[in-house]
Amino acid sequence: MPDALLTAERLVRRFARETNLLIAGRTVEVVGESDVADELRALLIRVGARIGRGAVVFAPGSATEIRLDGAALPRRGSADERIDFAGAHMPVSRGIAETLRFAGTVRGTRIGIAMVLEPKTAQLALLLRDAGAEVAVYAHPDEIDPDVAAALRARGIPVDGDPALTGSAEREAAIAFLRRGHDLLLDDGSHLIRLAHEEELVTGLRGAAEETTSGLTPLRLMAEEGLLRIPVIAVNDAPMKTAFDNRYGTGQSCVFAIADVLDTVGIGVRDQPAVVIGYGPVGEGVAAHLRALGAAVSITETDPVRALRAAHDGYETGRLHALAPGALVVSATGAPHTIDPDTLRAARIVAVAGGVPGEVDVDVAGLLPVELAGTAHPHLERAGDGALLIARGGCVNLAAAEGNPIEIMDLSFAVQLSAVSQLLGTVLPAGVHPFPSESDEAVARAALAARGESLDVRSDAQLRAQDDWRSPRYRDGAA
Repeated sequence: MPDALLTAERLVRRFARETNLLIAGRTVEVVGESDVADELRALLIRVGARIGRGAVVFAPGSATEIRLDGAALPRRGSADERIDFAGAHMPVSRGIAETLRFAGTVRGTRIGIAMVLEPKTAQLALLLRDAGAEVAVYAHPDEIDPDVAAALRARGIPVDGDPALTGSAEREAAIAFLRRGHDLLLDDGSHLIRLAHEEELVTGLRGAAEETTSGLTPLRLMAEEGLLRIPVIAVNDAPMKTAFDNRYGTGQSCVFAIADVLDTVGIGVRDQPAVVIGYGPVGEGVAAHLRALGAAVSITETDPVRALRAAHDGYETGRLHALAPGALVVSATGAPHTIDPDTLRAARIVAVAGGVPGEVDVDVAGLLPVELAGTAHPHLERAGDGALLIARGGCVNLAAAEGNPIEIMDLSFAVQLSAVSQLLGTVLPAGVHPFPSESDEAVARAALAARGESLDVRSDAQLRAQDDWRSPRYRDGAA
């Protein structure tokens, strides 16, 4: 890879890694005229930034290569610093939480948050607590930042879960969390919603909100079979969640995490074949960011409509076993058994974006260490004589990075906070319910305002024409 290209890519990845901020939609200034500056401008545009005068300035070759708000990138060494930095960049969630506080909507409500615990989730908990709710947090052992958990406990919010827990101890921690007694659950993967039903701990639950596709699938099956006993808001299906979290957030964080890990062992993403499995919103984002870094991307899909969309987006499509040999293979399905042993043997590198347990069929006991500076690499192993496996087939942006960018989670948690308002303000029957379109639009308007973006309005003539089309003579087919 030419030095200018690599330097530009490393600068962009460094900004994302050290700030956990989003690049897409951001106005970024690049100072100077050089090969690196030219490559920077081109790369930033490919990942969705606008080149101009903004709060982020790249100055390749200078003593301070990246500036944020006129200063060097901020220190985020401690968990408290990371939590507070996240809070400073979550204006949409903060605004909705303030509305809840002023209205007294959540005052005294017991809310359990069962999600990956990192700085943005900590902010969600703090916002709800400050709005008047009684908040507790649970995180799976593989999804908890112990420093963030300690910082949250020090701020008065109980946290159940520990990275050291396994087997029955892990389950007991989750049950203990449910036994605290919650009015609402905010879940990621529906693990706690389902556990509450299994353990007969649903009594008292007024409802829940579910964050993910993989979590909604079993809940919908439960609803069809008459087993779901509470209302659940499908947060994942809200456009303000799926269109941004899944595509832009997961795309940037997963691909940059993959590139960061591979860079440590001298492997570049650029100019190598890459296969993305699945072309839903996550797959779209992963493919777009891989392409932006210069990979030759192919798509494999079982859905004919999505496969056709991938082809129209300029990607080669085909079958996994034909495309995988020698390639970087990234699963974006959120479904178990996506990458089978044959694919694991044939591919060069394997990673998972998003992820559920068992998405890669791998025997972890057979993984071989990859050394980095004489010690086992923290995120890279070899599957026998086959592929390099990143993060043991777990969610790569959580295992090898800090999760989705802050501004993206600001939008997702704004939807969660709005779902809380819906659950408390509306009597809903048991089942899975859509997030209201008017609430989704309100989150979008708040996000546009926070980013200083403009929204157009219809002219009087357009509004009159719209009213004409609503008139009975058109509805009744008389025109």
